[in-house]
Amino acid sequence: MRKLWGGRFEGETDALIAQLNNSLPFDRRLWRQDIRGSIAHATMLGATGILPQEEALKIVEGLKALEQELAEGRVALPEDAEDVHTAIESLLYERIGDVAGKLHTARSRNDQVATDLRLYLRDVCDALTEEIKGFQQTLVALAEREIQTVLPGFTHLQHAQPISLAHHLLAYFWMLDRDRERLHDCRKRLNRLPLGAGALAGTSFPIDRRRVAELLGFDSVLPNSLDAVSDRDFAVEFLSTAAILGMHLSRLAEEIILWNSPEFGFVELDDSVTTGSSIMPQKKNPDVAELVRGKTGRLYGNLMALLTVLKGLPLAYNKDLQEDKEPLFDTIDTLQLVLPALRRTLQTARFRTERMKAVLEGDFSTATDLADYLARRGVPFREAHAVVGRIVRHCLEKGIGLEALDVATLKTFSPLFDSEVLALLTPYASMASRTSEGGTAPEALRAQLVCARQRLAEPP
Repeated sequence: MRKLWGGRFEGETDALIAQLNNSLPFDRRLWRQDIRGSIAHATMLGATGILPQEEALKIVEGLKALEQELAEGRVALPEDAEDVHTAIESLLYERIGDVAGKLHTARSRNDQVATDLRLYLRDVCDALTEEIKGFQQTLVALAEREIQTVLPGFTHLQHAQPISLAHHLLAYFWMLDRDRERLHDCRKRLNRLPLGAGALAGTSFPIDRRRVAELLGFDSVLPNSLDAVSDRDFAVEFLSTAAILGMHLSRLAEEIILWNSPEFGFVELDDSVTTGSSIMPQKKNPDVAELVRGKTGRLYGNLMALLTVLKGLPLAYNKDLQEDKEPLFDTIDTLQLVLPALRRTLQTARFRTERMKAVLEGDFSTATDLADYLARRGVPFREAHAVVGRIVRHCLEKGIGLEALDVATLKTFSPLFDSEVLALLTPYASMASRTSEGGTAPEALRAQLVCARQRLAEPP
């Protein structure tokens, strides 16, 4: 295999060292971006007169033909290549001869790989943004169906106040919306061209970096050559965004796991997204949700791995930076698997609304409504809180729920109670009473759904 370096060396690289050094096993996925960047670079070399137009055109045509052959599977990257750049250049040599060696004029692998990685991650950001948007659409569709469904809202995993299932699902919509915004912001910062920085100090050739940026769809060029080849902030930012997204998916997965348990019984998962046990015939396990929860640790670890690689690197390029790709690619692969899998789990789930309603009976989750009732009649809220606390203690001693109380009993705790208060003791009325913006009343939820649909129609 033709090396991109070697004139200074007499001996061969030790086989073990070559194995350590070679990156083709993982950077091979960059071949499309490598060819795309090379086409733009060669086009610029011809336009500026750095290469004769006929040579530049021959290189471009050779690269386009190679791209087609690779896409159709008529040719494969040579497995003995050191990296994807070596592999592409070697194949180009086979097609157009020695003129292929002129492609690397005014370019280093340092600025080349930085460009490839930005192009690749830009495509990934676009694809993940659409995947997240699809997940949000699923949440909106479910929420529209479940506006009237009441279930316990929790704090500290204790029953707190009755809420709508739609409200609960939409909380994840807004988490994912922030994830989509973060991806959009990440894309903006990564969409700057490093090509032209050379190995670290630019080049003496009269290149036109802005022309290359235009051809590749970059918004601007990076102004400092040292920073251009050594910067991996964009990869760290992506991994950070991915870790936050993973955390949100893991929280949803955890609730699916809890809700699917017999103790909760709020949801039944479809056979297509569950598995059984090799020993216990009755089992139906929420494996998708458990794997989403488990794989979130990979996303965190990949972020920490790249931060650790970068933390002590002097300027400019160091071979340590080869370690940026495996954690990045692993995170991408993980998200591209778990996002649609968890979405499918929700799409096929059956929510057990009667069970949700049943567990609200006798759970004291309408106690806040009683306190608010007194506060609206002039009782200081802290005093109203204490009054309702005594009512709850009375119910616990009697073994009854708040809904079992009558007005006469309530009046023994405060003369301000009247027959109107009884309606507030039902979970649905409690939920419907929170009409403020962002509340759980049906009209507030419909307004929230309008807002959610508007967000889906807008760019992040």
